[in-house]
Amino acid sequence: MFVDSHCHLDRLDLSARNNELTSVIDAAASRDVSRMLCVAIDMEQLPYMLQTVKRFDNVYASVGVHPLHVADGIPERAFLLEYAADPKVVALGETGLDYFYSQDTVELQKESFIRHLQASADTRLPVIVHTRDAREDTISILRQHADPEVGGVLHCFTENWEMARQAMDLNYMISFSGIITFRNAEALREVVRQVPIESILIETDAPYLTPVPFRGKPNEPQYVVEVAQCVADIKGLRIEEVAEITTNNFDRLFNKAAAK
Repeated sequence: MFVDSHCHLDRLDLSARNNELTSVIDAAASRDVSRMLCVAIDMEQLPYMLQTVKRFDNVYASVGVHPLHVADGIPERAFLLEYAADPKVVALGETGLDYFYSQDTVELQKESFIRHLQASADTRLPVIVHTRDAREDTISILRQHADPEVGGVLHCFTENWEMARQAMDLNYMISFSGIITFRNAEALREVVRQVPIESILIETDAPYLTPVPFRGKPNEPQYVVEVAQCVADIKGLRIEEVAEITTNNFDRLFNKAAAK
């Protein structure tokens, strides 16, 4: 069985599926994708997102504000703690730093990131971190404010081995998306080779970043199988081994989900 550790089910265009999210969940199940984590990116859509996933026992949720949404407001700690108490919520985030798309909001991004990490320490829920072109600041903030006993994950990882190594030293896992299947991603595949399988999660980031050979189609949780196959090919493992180990990694990190 596979777990899609990061997707955005509330952002899917369901027009080709009769506006039925159930068909997406069923398509994933048909490929042995048994569970998925639907990740929040803003405060405004959070209630709708939670209402959407509560219909499905095998879908979990997070609470957080993406760094590219901080201009719309950053969450108060009390807001994060309130939603973190929801039985469906198993993580904080996604949060973090994105200097590639936005350098105008750097200070807001940092403050929001710190608040998520503080809420993580309070709730004992792991943090889902988005980081792009902000290696030094991301690691620095994690060192200063993250609880290493709780940990988290650097999702949709596209940075270098040195950053991955430093994050793992802080008890953070590394999650790879369909990007690793792209033709021009050899440098990232080399990072996959170096990261121990016990520290790897797999994800789709659906509806974005559809893996090969489905490029051009909207991404869905079912395509996490292609990510797993790519990891297996790189590591010289059977895909069944990757499925088992990454599922165990998911349960170890998101232990509130594992307890359900």
